[in-house]
Amino acid sequence: MREHDLHERFESSFDDADTMRRKGKRGKRANADDTEPTRRGRMTEEEKLRIARLREDQLSTADTPEDGDRWSTWGDAEQGPRPHPDWLVTELAAVDRELGIVKTGKEADVFLLERAMGEKACLLAAKRYRSNDHRMFHRDAGYLEGRRMKKSREMRAIQNRTAFGRNLIAEQWAVAEFAALARLWQIGAPVPYPVQRSGTELLLEFIGDDEGNAAPRLAQARPDEDELLDLWRQLVATLMTLAEAGLTHGDLSAFNLMVHEGRLIMIDLPQVVDLVANPRGVEFLDRDVRNISGWFASRGLPPEIADPSALVATLLDVAGMA
Repeated sequence: MREHDLHERFESSFDDADTMRRKGKRGKRANADDTEPTRRGRMTEEEKLRIARLREDQLSTADTPEDGDRWSTWGDAEQGPRPHPDWLVTELAAVDRELGIVKTGKEADVFLLERAMGEKACLLAAKRYRSNDHRMFHRDAGYLEGRRMKKSREMRAIQNRTAFGRNLIAEQWAVAEFAALARLWQIGAPVPYPVQRSGTELLLEFIGDDEGNAAPRLAQARPDEDELLDLWRQLVATLMTLAEAGLTHGDLSAFNLMVHEGRLIMIDLPQVVDLVANPRGVEFLDRDVRNISGWFASRGLPPEIADPSALVATLLDVAGMA
């Protein structure tokens, strides 16, 4: 065979292969036309959140008890420290029923909830952080110092205050408050027992009477001289308990303390501050003490007793930071 003929056969083999490739591509396009187009790319975090909420709504409406608003969520939630109190209903077949709203706030609302199983029942405070559209975490920058997330994508979302980022901030508040309450409860601080956490909902011990009337805030109390001194001593003991654990409330005022049957109880701890990890920890401690000392002084407690500078020095010494 001549060299020219060999060259023609070699070139022809490439032409045939090219023809087959073109046919294959046309065939694929033809087959693709017969099928429905598929969505490409990743879902946004906002879309994932929307779908998750939709699924939760569908599940909640599909399986609702006749005598309540939902079945107990105890089995699916992060549970409070052991041993669980005797008054707490922990049966998985229990029913939750909402009885009304207790308090509205800038970051969360608190509802009264009854959890019952047969004759056994208990009242709980359901604290729910607000949705993305209504949440106003106006103070979170300073409090979140010292709380770092491992994923840079999540940190960016928080810093940019995207819808996904705001949801992460809400969950951070809930996680931080639940952890702080559990820790303080275990060391004997006067705080509500943290029953459970599920997402951005906290269920807490209800501080009030059996009829569902919440105990008054300290700001609403009108104690006489002896009662005022007793409440001050309780407050100092509570602040010392926190300082021993290296913590301060972070937003302490007469509105974040309740008086129930003569006992002072500290509430609202999502912004609890670690005195060491947070570079502004001492600043927050000083502000807490001066705020609450000012309230007691305005009610008649002698200034030599409600001396904020002396109390701050004592608490820093207890915390090992003097």
